[in-house]
Amino acid sequence: MTSVGAYVGLFLTAFGAATVLPFQSEPVLVGLLVSGQFSVPSLVLVASIGNIAGAVCNWILGRFIDRFGDRTWFPAKRSSLDRAGKWYRRYGRWSLLLSWMPLFGDALTVFAGVLREPLWSFLLLVAVAKTGRYVALAAATVGAQSALGY
Repeated sequence: MTSVGAYVGLFLTAFGAATVLPFQSEPVLVGLLVSGQFSVPSLVLVASIGNIAGAVCNWILGRFIDRFGDRTWFPAKRSSLDRAGKWYRRYGRWSLLLSWMPLFGDALTVFAGVLREPLWSFLLLVAVAKTGRYVALAAATVGAQSALGY
């Protein structure tokens, strides 16, 4: 795989992992880190940008999906949306610092859109959370390689 292809693949996987699609970007990032062929900061940057972009798609989905909440085909009941809305309002935008968590974090980014969280605060908190996760994963991977003598 070419260097560009590896970065594009990582971006697309990280993007997909932040949406409702069943992707996982962590194994891809770890695999590229372990290969030793790529810059650690570049990999973290590409994965972070892809994951943040996927979260923004969730936010956009949330902004526009609420109008379909009364339709029979809508995947969530109004009572569930109301409960989630109360939870989000209780903990507020700071809950977006948990957006890195699997499944739960993706739902948070959708509800942030539904509840009209401003894009600037959404981006700031989601970027901190998602970049922090990739920095921690990269540090753990590189540290483990060093400890094992690779």
